[in-house]
Amino acid sequence: MKKGELLYRGKAKSVYRTDVPQELVVEFRDDITAFDGGKKANLAEKGMLNARVSAFFFTLLEKAKIRTHYLGMIDPATMRVRTLTMIPLEVIVRNVAAGSLVKRYPFREGQPLDPPILVIDYKDDARHDPMINDEIILALGLVTAAELQEIKQKALSVNRVLGDHLQGKGITLVDFKLEFGKDGLGNVTVGDEISMDSMRLWDARSGQSMDKDVYRFDKGDVMEAYRRVAERITGNAGGRSR
Repeated sequence: MKKGELLYRGKAKSVYRTDVPQELVVEFRDDITAFDGGKKANLAEKGMLNARVSAFFFTLLEKAKIRTHYLGMIDPATMRVRTLTMIPLEVIVRNVAAGSLVKRYPFREGQPLDPPILVIDYKDDARHDPMINDEIILALGLVTAAELQEIKQKALSVNRVLGDHLQGKGITLVDFKLEFGKDGLGNVTVGDEISMDSMRLWDARSGQSMDKDVYRFDKGDVMEAYRRVAERITGNAGGRSR
């Protein structure tokens, strides 16, 4: 496989064409941002750690019969993926009240949410990714009603798989973000990444943050937190992702 033209450069990942039909390459960079890019840094090994955790979770989901775009790793920070037509929605699954949910609504920080709350945002940097409801999604023609229902069901299924694994590692899955796309056959597929950048994780005993909140709110050494949680999640202290 040869890495070709740069298709997309996001805040922390770059996507490239390849010489293999219906396959792309995703490079996880060491960049980290917060507050709509208002806070930025470059942290050695950060991309590799996020790639390792994403690869682990995608493999876990595939074993649970949840289709993802993951095909394998090229090197510790570079992933082979299926080509998807991405759906411009961010699906946030919330198991515990935290972050913007507490700021905007009368929830108590740390309040368990049973059943989980699904929040969907419209992906548009210029509009700061506003929250969107089903009626607006359908009116904009972003997906069909059946596809929207499938997206919600898949998000909750992903939540169960990830939550069970993390609970066994002494980690609370507070909330996380998913993105979906459609493959060449129109199958709704989990894409993007599932990593410390896209999840809120708390140590089950201490309540200590183990995700990008460490960077956002200057809670300590973010790379130490990422290394520690990656090792706990994957059981791998280092080396090549598989």
